[in-house]
Amino acid sequence: MTKRMDRQEHSVQVRRRRSQAEITELVAAYQASGLSQIEFCRTHGVSVSSLSRYCGRRRQAEAAEVNLLAVELCAQHPAAGKAADSGLAVSTGGRRIEVARGFDAATLVQLLSVLERC
Repeated sequence: MTKRMDRQEHSVQVRRRRSQAEITELVAAYQASGLSQIEFCRTHGVSVSSLSRYCGRRRQAEAAEVNLLAVELCAQHPAAGKAADSGLAVSTGGRRIEVARGFDAATLVQLLSVLERC
């Protein structure tokens, strides 16, 4: 083996994959640090592209999380006659949404998205 090949073999670093727990911890540390991605990566030995990818995955996971609300079933009051015609009626945060049976779920999702931004 030549000296040149020997030097090339030694310059290659084997990188191990980070576990999901390590990635979660790394992203949390970055977000809490107040540093730019470049500064954080230099001090923690992480490539900027890897940190960007990890942060992007976390944003996607957070966006995909399902938020569930507790629902209380109660007897229908005679004054709530209009709600009797609806398939569903939800009151939360000072807003009331009623949808009839057979409603378009995509339209409801779009409406809720708009209301969350308000």
